Order: sequence, then structure tokens, then C-alpha cells
Amino acid sequence: MESRSSIVAELYEKYARLVHRRALRFYDEHEAEEVTHEVFLVVIEKIDAFRADASPATWLYRITTNHCLNRLRNRGRRQELWRERSMDAPGAMTQAPVQEESLLLRRLWNELPQELLQIGVYYHIDGLTHGEIARITGLSRRTVGNRLEELGAEARNRANDGGRS
Repeated sequence: MESRSSIVAELYEKYARLVHRRALRFYDEHEAEEVTHEVFLVVIEKIDAFRADASPATWLYRITTNHCLNRLRNRGRRQELWRERSMDAPGAMTQAPVQEESLLLRRLWNELPQELLQIGVYYHIDGLTHGEIARITGLSRRTVGNRLEELGAEARNRANDGGRS
């Protein structure tokens, strides 16, 4: 049986570039490198929770996304990321959000449950399909669709009440 450290070393060798590429969606090169190392520290802590029947790439993608989101939450940069990355997405608005919209986005980033935030990022920023999100999160496609509807409803409700909730 392989030791924990050899399993983590093997995962690092095979998947560090995947983790780094994922981190680049959230951070510049320097921070992405730092995040890559932080993610593998998380992997060391959670390696016993990894199920061998799951794809290591999917597991690491999810850990990396969650780590990046938590890091952003802690630093209060979610609104800025939303604006930057959503402008790159197909069909994105051609104008930067006005001040009220920016405030609403900031509040949503700060107050959304982690699962909604994660699914929102996968769909609206990464452009993943419902099926891809379901595979990554372990949810059904129907649940992913329901969560996206819930996210849209929450955004509309907050927009209609001026961002107060």
C-alpha cells in the first residue's frame, strides 16, 4: 500500500499543471503558483477522503475551485473577479456594470451559499454545461439546473429590492 506522501507526490507530479491552470482563472501568475502549493497542502489534509473510484482531476478541480473561492471571499475580491471574467464569457455585457450593479454583485459574492457561488462560477464564468458541473460537484444535472434557477431568482430579488436582503 502506498504511503500518503507518495500518493500526494504522484498527484502533484501528474496534476500540478491542471491545478495551476485552474488557479489562473482566478489569479495572476504569481498568485496562481502560490495557490497551487496551497491546494496541495489541502490535498495532504484530505487525501484520506479521496475515493479511488473518483477521477483525481475532477477531485482536484473541485478542491482548487473551492480554495480559490474561499481565498477570494477572505480578500473581498469577488466582485472584481466577476466583472473581469464575465466580460470574457460569450454573450457577456459589453459595458462594465454600473455602480448599483457592482454593489449588488459584491453583496451576492459575499452572501451566497458556497454551493450556489460555486455553481454560478462554473456556469457563468467558466462556461461549463450542466452535465460538466454535475460531474464536478457530484450533483445531478437537474439539481444543477435548479441551483442555477435559484441563483438567478436570488439575483433578481436582490436587484428588485435595491440589493438589500
